[in-house]
Amino acid sequence: MYRREYAVDMSDLGDFTEFDGDEGGGADEGGADSDGGGAETETDGPDDNSPDAEDGFERFEATPAGRDRGVGVLSAADGLRIAEEEEETRLRAYVTANNRSGVRVGSYLLAPYPDDERLFCRISALEYAQEYRADDATEIHARRAMRSAGIDEEDFKLMATLDPVAVLYEDDGDLKRRMTDRVPKPETVVREAEDKADIKTGLKMPADGVFLGHLAVGGEKVRTAAEPPTIDYRLKDDYDSGDPLVFRHTLVAGGTGSGKTHAAKNVLRQYLGDRSYPVETGADRTVAPAVVQFDPQDEYAQMRHDGEYPEDFARRLDREGVAHGGHEDTVTFVPTVGSASYSASGHRAEEVPFTIPFSMVYENPWLIAGSGLNDNQYAALTDVLLPRFRSERGREATYDQFTAFLDDPALREELDESGRVHEATFDAVSRRARGFGNVFDQDAKPVTERVHELVRPGGLTVVPTYHITSSRDTETVVLALSSLLVDQKLSNDPRYDRIKETPLVVGMDEAHNFLTDADSVQARKVIGKFTEAAKQGRKERLGLFLITQDPQDIADPVFKQINTTVVLNLGDEDAISAVNIPTNLESKVPYMEKGQMVVYSPDNSEPVELVGLPYCVTRHGRS
Repeated sequence: MYRREYAVDMSDLGDFTEFDGDEGGGADEGGADSDGGGAETETDGPDDNSPDAEDGFERFEATPAGRDRGVGVLSAADGLRIAEEEEETRLRAYVTANNRSGVRVGSYLLAPYPDDERLFCRISALEYAQEYRADDATEIHARRAMRSAGIDEEDFKLMATLDPVAVLYEDDGDLKRRMTDRVPKPETVVREAEDKADIKTGLKMPADGVFLGHLAVGGEKVRTAAEPPTIDYRLKDDYDSGDPLVFRHTLVAGGTGSGKTHAAKNVLRQYLGDRSYPVETGADRTVAPAVVQFDPQDEYAQMRHDGEYPEDFARRLDREGVAHGGHEDTVTFVPTVGSASYSASGHRAEEVPFTIPFSMVYENPWLIAGSGLNDNQYAALTDVLLPRFRSERGREATYDQFTAFLDDPALREELDESGRVHEATFDAVSRRARGFGNVFDQDAKPVTERVHELVRPGGLTVVPTYHITSSRDTETVVLALSSLLVDQKLSNDPRYDRIKETPLVVGMDEAHNFLTDADSVQARKVIGKFTEAAKQGRKERLGLFLITQDPQDIADPVFKQINTTVVLNLGDEDAISAVNIPTNLESKVPYMEKGQMVVYSPDNSEPVELVGLPYCVTRHGRS
């Protein structure tokens, strides 16, 4: 006995998709079997003229009667579970075939309970699964798919994984939210959240406040049946529901070309409208806030002028209560530094020159400490040299007089012999305290005599530094001026009541250049000052508005005081990690288009994705 083996060439089988069941083959062609029973058995099947006669099977309509509602139903196939731990929650919905093309990760859904409460949730994942047991990873399946126009959706299941956000319920006619504490029933119909009140309540978004943008999912605005159909996102700005978030501090982070200056202008413009805040808690008298903006690129003074946008866009802004148009009370506060000259670019705002008087160093000696002084050298400067100089020359003495004071060899010898300052320490201080001659006591009025022009209720003061060529001089000007504002705000015995009594927003573009964490006396003093200012902001009506493309370089103690983080497109992984937003939104940041943003403000709402306004509400760009 032996067995003969044959090799079969699969290519001879041809294309399986061309098989036609009507074409007989082999013994079937003759119409009779070997026993001679040639007559076919007649059945009660469909008439030969019916469509079903073709395959010999009777067909039945499987579509349920009635009209579909919602996008699908909750599935208990893998269990339904609401748990205190997020990773233990299990909530999935089957999405019906006709709804699948419109479903997106991040979309908001509602699942009703048997009573009047509803579960507000967000789609966190979408997954196709086989409806029937089959293996589609085969040659035949692949070739059929490559030659077909598409799939039959009913052959597959689209399952949506849902993250529960809140339970919505009515309380005395008011819509409210609470944490998710109950599981919905299996086969509960889920539908898209299309009511503005449902979405705002579900996401804990305030109805009123400072406008930032419109709610979005995947870069597309969420639309409702209301008018306007978009959902406005606002920051709390009154004391009825806590402190105005402007005084809890804001960070705008975005890379070059992400639209962060455009977005920052649109937000700052909202504080220059009809807003006012009480001078102190419980006070009846309210004062409009002043905005002081440090501007390294000479862009913010353009807010003096109207933006370029269509009239219908302006009418839409009016309907939504968004402040727009140029702000007339805009002043350019120009630092006079050496021979540098400022030439206005793209604006006609009033220019007010000023200089930094050396007298400000007495309160902030780190201004001339540079980054090289160690603790012993800094102590010699603050405890010995500056007090001695002030006692001899008076408060109005100049920087040039101070450097001449340090050139006195008799002073150096006296302090060394007395043991108060070692000669090497004296020499180190003398070297590092030089190089500020272009900053102090220039040919302009001191800023201390122009406080009423610097801080004006309802006014915008822009401090340009674009014309200053030295980064060291720029840093000194910005830190001197911002320290004046912060010190007066925090003081129990202020010298300038105008600063103390005016609600103040201090904007700082390229904040990473000034509030970086470094191992130097100057850096520690600066960070300590701004950290304390941030902590006291609510009490003193002081808000920091920081703008940066390198958030990872901002000192951590300051960063921790930021309550509202607005993140536009960032490409650097370290920068994305530094802004500390939820991972589901973090992954979107590198792919966001210009104007798209993520807002993380725990005291205002759930983390959300927004689309900013397509036009800047003031002038933006060179013209």
